[in-house]
Amino acid sequence: MAQGRAVVSLAMVRYLLLDLDNTLYSESVGMDNDIARRMNEFVASYLGVGHDEAREIRRAQRSRFGTTLEWLMSEKGFSDPEIYFAAVHPDGEEYCIEPNPGLGPLLDSIDLPKAVFTNSPSEHAERVLRKLGVLGRFEAVYDIRFCELKGKPHAAAFRRVCEACGVGPEDALFVDDMPVYVRGFVELGGRGVVLDEFDRHLEAGLPRIRSLAELPALLVG
Repeated sequence: MAQGRAVVSLAMVRYLLLDLDNTLYSESVGMDNDIARRMNEFVASYLGVGHDEAREIRRAQRSRFGTTLEWLMSEKGFSDPEIYFAAVHPDGEEYCIEPNPGLGPLLDSIDLPKAVFTNSPSEHAERVLRKLGVLGRFEAVYDIRFCELKGKPHAAAFRRVCEACGVGPEDALFVDDMPVYVRGFVELGGRGVVLDEFDRHLEAGLPRIRSLAELPALLVG
């Protein structure tokens, strides 16, 4: 059941922005763990440290940067994002995701134009959306390249995406599994919902749902 603030009036929302990973599919499929492992391997190789140390270093930077790539480029002299994308998001990474025949009708039931906003590269998003069977359900996919490699939760990234969608933040609803990203959007005047599948963010102070299946109940005419 949806928790947090009251329902959102459709009369006040003109666009739906959805995160990709752990939002359009369940965290339980394990893709996020695979991605994190490859990030740790990349950081370990680039910095010349052990895997455990790389994981701890990455963890320490989470509150300061939107992505590991941003941190590497800002503080560690890294300058080739395409090498990073190829290592972290290789062909076949979507092996763990199963088609979801119910997701398309669920998205269709929400009478709003929709786009995906992800801090991953577009090739990752396309693999995942194709595997889920919903690639054609979105007007666009806004990825980390579109945001000039500085994505969520940067205000400039949200504004850039909203401008491309033809709306202001105040006219959009954004759903993401990361409270820090949702909060960044809300601080710009937008509306946000945290997809909190395992009730990890009870104290986030934001509207929460446990799956996208609960989202239509938040939206009233």
